[in-house]
Amino acid sequence: MRVLVAEDDVRLAEVLEQSLAEAGWAVEVVHDGRSAYARALPDGVPYDVLLLDWMLPGMDGVTVCRRLRDLGLTTPVLMLTAHGEVRDRIHGLDAGADDYLPKPFDLDELLARLRALHRRSSYAEHEVVEVGDLVVDAGSRRVRRGETEIELSAREFDILHLLAASAGRVLSRYTILDDVWDGETDLRSNVIDVHLASIRGKIDKPFGTSTITTVRGAGYRLELPVEPGPR
Repeated sequence: MRVLVAEDDVRLAEVLEQSLAEAGWAVEVVHDGRSAYARALPDGVPYDVLLLDWMLPGMDGVTVCRRLRDLGLTTPVLMLTAHGEVRDRIHGLDAGADDYLPKPFDLDELLARLRALHRRSSYAEHEVVEVGDLVVDAGSRRVRRGETEIELSAREFDILHLLAASAGRVLSRYTILDDVWDGETDLRSNVIDVHLASIRGKIDKPFGTSTITTVRGAGYRLELPVEPGPR
């Protein structure tokens, strides 16, 4: 997951960069509004979340957000602000921000809000995911293989949706724990393995298929269907 941090307070920016990196995010930091705007343009580097300080020099965070939205950028935006007035918060949300957090803030809350924004964005972008005959519908939270409906628990659905939305790519245990459990489960726990065994038993075993691969030392991958070669 990639986040752009725009914060002119250098010490705070360093704390944010370190905390986000430790949480498994790829972090880029800029210290002024014009740089934030240039980095976040729709045809530039794709970010999962933008973290914008309200009072950036050169171009304030609200203006950055509004101009990016005018260009069609849909990346979630979390605004950091020292403004406590309701009208100020409304101003930021009306400019296109998805959430705000007043300063001073708790780092754990910041991380939780970023995860929530990324999760909602991922679900909206991949509301219905089809991988071969496997269909994962985030809107109705239903899964089927072909015409057969498959019942999953809430956690199982979230894991499968995450893997399906990234089909063909390896997702680390950390990524799954961070996205599905909000990082609240010990990385050494076997909770992922238990859930994956259950998912495999429901979406693969009854159909004689093998969809989810364990990549030793790296994580897990939901396999893309193999296209038939030329005859």
